Amino acid sequence: MALGDLLPWIVGGILVLVLVGLVVYFVGIYNRFYSLKNASEAALGQIRVAMKKRLDMIDQLLGSVKSYAKFEKETFEKVTAMRASVGSAGPGDLNEIEKESRSILGRLFAVAEAYPDLKTNTTVMNLMDAVRGVEDEIARQRYTYNNISQQFNTLCDVIPSNIVARIMGLSKLTYLEFEEAISTPPKIEF
Repeated sequence: MALGDLLPWIVGGILVLVLVGLVVYFVGIYNRFYSLKNASEAALGQIRVAMKKRLDMIDQLLGSVKSYAKFEKETFEKVTAMRASVGSAGPGDLNEIEKESRSILGRLFAVAEAYPDLKTNTTVMNLMDAVRGVEDEIARQRYTYNNISQQFNTLCDVIPSNIVARIMGLSKLTYLEFEEAISTPPKIEF
């Protein structure tokens, strides 16, 4: 066989290899998107768990504070409603729940400070320590989620992964801001 006879086969083989390489590359990008998407959902799940813990602790603190002071019925209802909504909350909803629960914590701490006997109550002190731990956990998980979101969003913006994102109909992830947490963390010192 002459080189002229083999040339179409060589060119065809090279084209097939290039095509297979491109397909493998785009499958890798696809897998990266779903890996990040699953990681973001796992981080959101951890945030939901931590926020439920926080709300449970607020409920326990309310019980402790209630024996020392009359506390609004509305606060109990808000905590119950927030706890029920955390499981299905998206990033935007979690931002709202975060803001509301921090507001309730602030009011709780104000009530606790108004009653000096509460400051020495072992149950209240243990709950306050537990709240500090949960606050740290929420902050860590928020940081993790936002890092994952940044990677995902960057892939949505840069070439060639943005082409894959458009084909798959993917949109950017929403960052968790918890603005109040950044500017004024709750005071939990007695």
